[in-house]
This record gives sequence, C-alpha cells and structure tokens, in this order.
Amino acid sequence: MSNLDRIDRKLLQLLQNNGRLSNKELATQVELAPSTCLERMRRLSQDGVIKGIHADVETQALGIGLQAIYFIELTKHRREVVETFQAEVLQIPEVIAIYLIAGRYDFLVHVAVRDTQHLRDLALDTFTNRPEVTRIETALIFNYARCFELPNYLEDDL
Repeated sequence: MSNLDRIDRKLLQLLQNNGRLSNKELATQVELAPSTCLERMRRLSQDGVIKGIHADVETQALGIGLQAIYFIELTKHRREVVETFQAEVLQIPEVIAIYLIAGRYDFLVHVAVRDTQHLRDLALDTFTNRPEVTRIETALIFNYARCFELPNYLEDDL
C-alpha cells in the first residue's frame, strides 16, 4: 500500500459517500486539475486502496426476504483448510460476506435468502454436511445499517 496523503483520503471519503461522482466533480472538490485527479485515482486503484465501486442494492427488491449470520466452527484449523473453506464459501450465491474471526467460532458468514425454508436448506445442504464444519449457529438479522464513511479518527488528516 502506498502512503496516503490528505488529498488521497479526501478522494476516498468523497467516493465512499457517492461512488457516482465524476472525475471532474472529484477534482473540483479536492482542488486539483482533472488530469491530476485521474492519475491519483488510477494510482489508488493500482495500489489496491480502491478495490471496486459498488451499488448499494435494496435486497427485498430482488426477492430476498431474510438475512442471517452463520457462526461456523471448523474441526481443523490448518491454513489450507481455512483458506479452502473461505474460497469455496465465497462461491455460494447466497453468501454476502465471510469473516475469519477469533473466539469460539472460526467464521462468521452473512447470507441472504428468500425465507426461513431457504435458510434451513442452505444450512443443512451447504454447510453442515461439509466434513470440516463441526458446529453451526444461526442468528437472524432483523435490520442492519452500514457506514460508508472513513473512520472519524482519520478526519484529523483531511
């Protein structure tokens, strides 16, 4: 990762608030020439600081009526088992995110499904039958909100 200066951080903050801003709009807000701004944006992407620009989609509009978290414990904690499990779980269409965590469980898996039957079938058919999974616990998500802002402690540099 490259060293980020005040302008880089401001560009990231602006994009997190509105990923549809044009290069011209970004340049104006950070007081750079559009060509300089575009070069910075390319560098941030090439350096892996910007991993992508995504749409925030209303899941219910897609027929997703339920989201849940699976807490998963593995039988073995060898690196290849953990990495293979994570890579394979990311290929499951219902999976929104997977987190390798410390504590009682090894993974937290965020899933989006049609209904409770779909959630049950996903747990039984896709997770509990895997030989490396020793335990699974489910928590329903009633509501959630996400923050697309940079952490407040970084604002001191902006």
